[in-house]
Amino acid sequence: MSKQLEYREFRVLELLESQRGEALTQRELAAGLSVSVGTVNRVVAELVERGLVASGAITGAGVAALEPYRVRRAVFIAAGFGSRMVPITLNTPKPLVRVHGKRIIDSLLDAVVAAGIEEVYVVRGYLGEQFDQLLGKYPMIKFLENPLYNEANNISSIVVAKDLLSNAYVIESDLLLSNPALLTKYQYHSNYLGIPVERSDDWCLSAKKGVVTGVSVGGENCWQMVGISYWNAEDGSRLAKDVPAAFDMPGGKERYWDEVPLTYFADNYEVHVRECEASDIVEIDTFKELQAIDSAYACC
Repeated sequence: MSKQLEYREFRVLELLESQRGEALTQRELAAGLSVSVGTVNRVVAELVERGLVASGAITGAGVAALEPYRVRRAVFIAAGFGSRMVPITLNTPKPLVRVHGKRIIDSLLDAVVAAGIEEVYVVRGYLGEQFDQLLGKYPMIKFLENPLYNEANNISSIVVAKDLLSNAYVIESDLLLSNPALLTKYQYHSNYLGIPVERSDDWCLSAKKGVVTGVSVGGENCWQMVGISYWNAEDGSRLAKDVPAAFDMPGGKERYWDEVPLTYFADNYEVHVRECEASDIVEIDTFKELQAIDSAYACC
């Protein structure tokens, strides 16, 4: 069994792999990783000794060392009604609403495809048959049916997908993604995307040294949650047990699924925060916000 990569080793190999065989100088690596040249020198020396890097480029052995960290699948939560987007959602599921002519979910699916992720699952419910239109552009999609979408919170969608959460992104399908580079080919930790903010009335994560220590609605000097997370193999297996257990608790149907690893079974997980910017992702919560973004809806 190959030696597990340290985080800095992983980051160097990940960056080199993205260069498609092209070499990078250590200064270029330092700039790309936002670390010192001295740190890069030490990490690269170790990787060269192990045969994972040669002449500034990743080797075949280096690519193989990244394989355990490859994202295997993406699970999209797309079952809900989107009541605050009425009237547009009366006839169209929110992820299929078009913004400047493009379906909201397409910005996410395009990023998943660009990252080379071949297993794609969409959990659907409300007007579920309309999602069939995605198959023309994304024939790899497999649909999962959530029969409880109208009587339970989004935890019911994760119950449906509970056996598909290892090495997987879990993605809320109503996010307008402007930075597809956030959905990368490899991930090291289980993590949530978060936006560092001084204050927020939204769901927020508190963290210490990059590890989540709590979750709340509203907070100061926290990380505003973004509806994209990644779960490694071990944590995905834990979720397969913990999500149904939380669902079966009194009031479990009303829970948000994120409360499972972040609150009810938090001791079972080490979840990291992965930083993004407010401009990277837009969540269109209301029809008024949709009108402000796309003037085509201004007359409605």
